[in-house]
Amino acid sequence: MNKPSNTADDILAAARRFIVAGGYNGFSYADIAEVIGIRKASIHHHFPSKVDLVQTLVRRYLEDAVTGMGELERKIPQSPELLRTYTGYWAQCIEDASRPFCVCALLASELPALPPEVAVEVRAYFQFLSGWLAGVIERGVEQGTLTISAAPRVEAEAFMATVHGAMLSARACGDAAAFATIMAPTLQKLIPATD
Repeated sequence: MNKPSNTADDILAAARRFIVAGGYNGFSYADIAEVIGIRKASIHHHFPSKVDLVQTLVRRYLEDAVTGMGELERKIPQSPELLRTYTGYWAQCIEDASRPFCVCALLASELPALPPEVAVEVRAYFQFLSGWLAGVIERGVEQGTLTISAAPRVEAEAFMATVHGAMLSARACGDAAAFATIMAPTLQKLIPATD
């Protein structure tokens, strides 16, 4: 069941769209107010500063990721299928433009210029994602369903970097299919072919 929309959620959704389009400095409260049809004072009521707004956005993004990955693992116990489903999720998001880019990846590219409070939240997201991927890869190796050439943590970092690089390439090329094309060799390397 979908929860009803509220002003804070609308503000966060608008901020996410603006960050995807132009980064942290690519929008103001005036931009959000115009898009969702409220006064700037209403935004300040919910989020006193832009730092508060983006911190909340990244925290929710992380909470959603933790919940989503947990649900994914309950439905799909095998590591190869988890990795395929994770990359398939992003391929679909890029294709239909529902989430054409990871908000945290975009913010990470701005890390040196971000307020420290936001930078901490962005790093927390990547620490979670790296840890989750390392766990998936480690279980796959133990189950004999994945093949690695480095430690699980290193493989996880490489996989994560490839996912985000593929997002960037698809965006730069204006070709959603580029994401899957770039990810295919990484998945083939990790997931041994079965006869």
